[in-house]
Amino acid sequence: MTAAEDMPLWAAIIVSALVVIGALLALVGAIGFLRFRTFYERLHAPAIAASWGAGAIVIASMLYFTVSGGRPVVHELLIGLFITLTTPVTAMLLGRAALHRDRAEGNAGIPSDPIPYPVLDDKAKGDSRNTAP
Repeated sequence: MTAAEDMPLWAAIIVSALVVIGALLALVGAIGFLRFRTFYERLHAPAIAASWGAGAIVIASMLYFTVSGGRPVVHELLIGLFITLTTPVTAMLLGRAALHRDRAEGNAGIPSDPIPYPVLDDKAKGDSRNTAP
């Protein structure tokens, strides 16, 4: 007999549901990747769906090995933490690099510079420093 056959029904249902949810979220990310046309649009859907999908699968794995092993398995939280931290940061850095490249090449449809904040004089800012006249 294997550990999966000895698993209680409640745990098997939860693990199965989490794996299916994780797989569906990964599928949504893949469909979003295929559906969108530009690089910038393609960054969003896979980044969000992949991190949530991987999170559901990591939780399912933790529950499975905790129940089948008879002891808490929490080291997989590190995997989920690394995925949660690195996926959005990687997407942001890829987006910034692509934006820099597109601005340097002068591609159409890309903003040339970030929108600046309005410049106010010192009195309008409420500058309370003592300045000599």
